[in-house]
Amino acid sequence: MNRCRRPDPPQGGRRGGPVTNLPTDARRALMLLSELVEPGDAELDDLLADTDPIEAVKKIWEGDVPDRLRRLTSASVSCTPDPADRAEQIAAATEACGARVLAPGDPDWPEQLRDLHLVCDADEPHVRPPRCLWVRGRRDLAELCGRSVAIVGSRAASEYGQHLADDLAADLTSAGWTIVSGGALGIDRAAHLGSLARGGATVAVLACGVELPYPKANHSMFNLIAEQGMLLSEWPPGSSAMKHRFLTRNRVIAALTAGTVVVEAADRSGARNTARYAAELGRVLMFTPGPVTSSQSVGVHRLAREPWEARLVTNAEEVVEDLTGIGGPLATPPPPQRRPLDRLTEIEARLVESLPRGYVVETARLAAAAGLPTETAAETLERLQRMRWVDRIDNRWRLARPSRP
Repeated sequence: MNRCRRPDPPQGGRRGGPVTNLPTDARRALMLLSELVEPGDAELDDLLADTDPIEAVKKIWEGDVPDRLRRLTSASVSCTPDPADRAEQIAAATEACGARVLAPGDPDWPEQLRDLHLVCDADEPHVRPPRCLWVRGRRDLAELCGRSVAIVGSRAASEYGQHLADDLAADLTSAGWTIVSGGALGIDRAAHLGSLARGGATVAVLACGVELPYPKANHSMFNLIAEQGMLLSEWPPGSSAMKHRFLTRNRVIAALTAGTVVVEAADRSGARNTARYAAELGRVLMFTPGPVTSSQSVGVHRLAREPWEARLVTNAEEVVEDLTGIGGPLATPPPPQRRPLDRLTEIEARLVESLPRGYVVETARLAAAAGLPTETAAETLERLQRMRWVDRIDNRWRLARPSRP
């Protein structure tokens, strides 16, 4: 991603005088920041919480940031004397490959990605929500992922696993669900193709630029996905796939969807990483059984022994039942009814929207997610409990079951 020989980092202090040649708008600034710092970085996320993207670029170029962030960006900054020009280059490359950039606040930005704030871990600095997304496709991403399920699994999948993933994806697509996966070989490919075969608008979350066919064997499939559904990435055009980026993107797959189905996974499979994120986000976690003699079943069967409440499924009907709580013959689920948030105050609505479905959250963490003082959040949550919007479990909260009129 760097465009010149990496120099020695500066030894503390500022990097120079005030920077005036800054990106012209916040979206371009976010694009530049995404090239500078890997997605989900906690320190950059904290900086953006305190200042706007353009000011964040200025602070980074002037070295007015924490030591770790300064060291992390020093080589790229030294290679890029004109941040505004580089931001324009990224924007031009985005347009040239037929992509566009979504940012928080856009109408088609999936708000459920905000839930990643609830799983922030000091030991994992790259789990914060995306700061922007590059997408290829004409569909509305928020609408596509409003009723979606992830199907993930092994790259070295068996014929059985690929057949099962294809069938699940096809049947779920016919029932009105969007299939989300990672665009890899094996189970991912089978899930995408199963959805495409039914005319589905499947979503592939990539670990490289949206214009790069990785793996190359899936080139034609990616073109179909861009036509019928959506390719998306947190990395700008030209970014190559790297091992750590696959793990980083897995959190997005889990956060976008209502649930994750793991179909075949070895003991150290990346699919188990996606499963962990799904469980921590309070999403429905499901798995399909396989032969106990197969190494590709080890990681799947271990899910049943984890404290994650993973559910065994064998067909699309069972997946839908676990996602909706409604059994019976497979049918297109009705669109979710909008809650009358306009009846609530702004603070009440912020707390309700910060509570992910099916997840129990402590008061302090919920207050942080909603950007409120803990005392204010506690008082408001008690009021929402009386209004039957939330349920209290000790000092934790969850959305009440939708039984109110």
